[in-house]
Amino acid sequence: MTLASARDMGTAEGGLSTEERLLQQTAREFAQREIAPGAAERDEEERYDRSLFRRMGELGLTAVPFPESIGGAGFSYRAWTLVMEEIAYADMAMAVSLSVHILSQYPVITWGSPEQHARWLPPMLSGERLGAFALTEPQAGSDAAALRMRAERVGPADTPTAYRLTGTKIWITNAIEAEHYLVFATVDPAAGQRGITAFLVEKGTPGFSFGRKERKLGIRADTASELIFDGAEVPLANRLGEEGQGYRIALSALGEGRISIAAACTGLAQAALDAAARFLTERRAFGVPLAEQQGLRFMLAEMAQRVAAARALTRAAADAKDRGESISEASSLAKWTASDAAMSVTTDAVQLFGGSGYSREFPVERMMRDAKGAQIYEGTNQIHRLIVADHLLKRLTQGSGG
Repeated sequence: MTLASARDMGTAEGGLSTEERLLQQTAREFAQREIAPGAAERDEEERYDRSLFRRMGELGLTAVPFPESIGGAGFSYRAWTLVMEEIAYADMAMAVSLSVHILSQYPVITWGSPEQHARWLPPMLSGERLGAFALTEPQAGSDAAALRMRAERVGPADTPTAYRLTGTKIWITNAIEAEHYLVFATVDPAAGQRGITAFLVEKGTPGFSFGRKERKLGIRADTASELIFDGAEVPLANRLGEEGQGYRIALSALGEGRISIAAACTGLAQAALDAAARFLTERRAFGVPLAEQQGLRFMLAEMAQRVAAARALTRAAADAKDRGESISEASSLAKWTASDAAMSVTTDAVQLFGGSGYSREFPVERMMRDAKGAQIYEGTNQIHRLIVADHLLKRLTQGSGG
């Protein structure tokens, strides 16, 4: 069995439609032809290539999981995981950028008015404009309800005409490159999550600027930066939903985002597994290929096991979303498992490459650095363990009649 056929085993039994297979092939060919060749150089230079994002828009990849009624491509979320795997197989940084772009649109589709749909979505669905999701603050990461960025009403308290945003967001993916930002702030710091409200903010808004660009371990070709709001005024028409609905809006999107990142982690892990298998086949020691050594073969088998488990849980979560079921537990389990798998598999790949794996001349070093971040963003894996445990214990309590 070839590496290519092994890579497709996860979809062979999934009953993909002809359209889904065509989408997968389109994403694969584009990623290998246009994204993969420059991945190492972009990482080294910490440079985002906007032309690649535009090309994804031209191919329709920026609209895959959205309904045709609002200009999307009308594919299932399972189909979207196929795209994310292929992009991440070529370059995790570009996959993360695309994932966040998709994440920033979901709340607008779900909570936005027809006017907001018409004004905000078309250039994002087409890839003309790039989106960012601005939730994290210096003191509010996994505890999103603790955010402090203020949204002060302009005009009468009960019928404001606008809001002034003041505060700082950090670690915002796509920050400098984006044109559309979904920003969360509170109208009442004492109200906790009940004061959090969502706003649509455009680049160039007076009082909105960029701060420090983060110097990251991995995913360096997709920048993350501070967003600084110094009384930036946003019209009432740009408030998403009602006051106090921001926390629900944020949570409603994070489930989809976690499945998307789980798919990207699966693609990254698969790339590392394939690279390691190829290396062991080609490299010789003591007169025979390294692949003949049983201990190394066992390592490959265990790496393949972790990739398969990550893919299975990711597809299960995507299928649950497509059926309209709650995905809180399934998305957490998928994201936690897949990101841990990516970290483990890429680390083993570096080990199997030996000294070459520690060199920037080979891709597994970059893959290992890229994998680490996924255990932290989209909710740390410790938080996801809590979410899964909470669901488990709740079911047990309900089952016992307590």
